[in-house]
Amino acid sequence: MTVNADRLPETAAPGVPAPPPGLVVVGHFDQPPTYGISRPRGADSWLFTWTTGGRGRLWHGSTEARAGAGDLVVLAPGVAHGYGVEPGARHWQFWWVHCQARPSWRSWLRPYDAGEGMYVVTPTPDSVHGRVEEAFRRMLADARWTGTEAPPVTAPGDESVAVAHGTAARELALCSLEEVVLLTAGTARVQPSPPGVDDRVRRAEALIAADPAAPHTVRSLAEQVALSPSRFAHLFTRQLGQSPMRALREARLRHAARLLESTDLSVERVAAASGFVSPFHFNRVFRERYGTPPGAYRGRDPMVGA
Repeated sequence: MTVNADRLPETAAPGVPAPPPGLVVVGHFDQPPTYGISRPRGADSWLFTWTTGGRGRLWHGSTEARAGAGDLVVLAPGVAHGYGVEPGARHWQFWWVHCQARPSWRSWLRPYDAGEGMYVVTPTPDSVHGRVEEAFRRMLADARWTGTEAPPVTAPGDESVAVAHGTAARELALCSLEEVVLLTAGTARVQPSPPGVDDRVRRAEALIAADPAAPHTVRSLAEQVALSPSRFAHLFTRQLGQSPMRALREARLRHAARLLESTDLSVERVAAASGFVSPFHFNRVFRERYGTPPGAYRGRDPMVGA
């Protein structure tokens, strides 16, 4: 995906209007090159788009992005926006959801803020694409549930849009959308390793990022990448500029910050859930890293510094 300063023409095309607050509307479109939507006054709801084929182009205020397969683009409410098929593309196939975002999603999306409330989540691992697609299909089915019969397993194949009116349907749909956000944006954005980094070091980085709270040690990481502890520690430090245990501490601190932003867990439970045995040690290193103790960090505006 690329972010671009050019804007889509502000001409409306047939589409689904943004719903009033409180509703969840989900759909799946495969649109031709003439498709385009413009909302000069924005919308009262959030818009989530997940591209599965072709190319899309979205603008939000003065920020713009192009979306290809596997890209999640999220637009916050209250800002003029528009979207359509990217010029030159044959079509744009995508899932979309209008809804009110849950508060915890903001902290997950924050690393991907492209400006003015547009969040561009890319790249997303190929390994999660199938499950993301399943979550959207489940959303489309659950949106029709009345709560008086068994929940539908799949959505009818001939329907592309559903509105979740009932409380149960809305909550189920939002749970599926939360799964999408968590799978794509819920982990800390991992900066790509410098060129030439050994594959075994990359695998160790991935192990730390996937579960920073696990009881990793130099020995356990070395065993999982088939190196001796001394060779692994030397190679990791030389290639990444920090020791494996320093990288682990940084990953745990980032995980703790996300928990403070998105949950009401006590500081002690956040420390334990992030792999810190001692709350006292956690408070000290967290303050060193973020310049404020964990309790004060939770009380700040989660979007400051985005």
